Amino acid sequence: MTTPEAIHGYIARGLPCSHLEVDGDGQHFRAVIVSEKFAGLSRVRQHQLVYQVLGDRMREEIHALSLQTYAPDAWAAEAGGARG
Repeated sequence: MTTPEAIHGYIARGLPCSHLEVDGDGQHFRAVIVSEKFAGLSRVRQHQLVYQVLGDRMREEIHALSLQTYAPDAWAAEAGGARG
């Protein structure tokens, strides 16, 4: 069974992150990812980068993954607003 810790490791090894949280119950997972690689990209393209890092695991191990992706400036703006 895939764990949040395993998904955290997969993402951390494949994408430079300044913030990374992953939680879940073994079937459904949620990830919050902040990466400079997301700067200037649409939300769709940001998610595609994460899926690319996870590769075949998205079909074989991970059945449901909710993503919240942010470039550092968007994360900082979010922190000053709703999360602050």
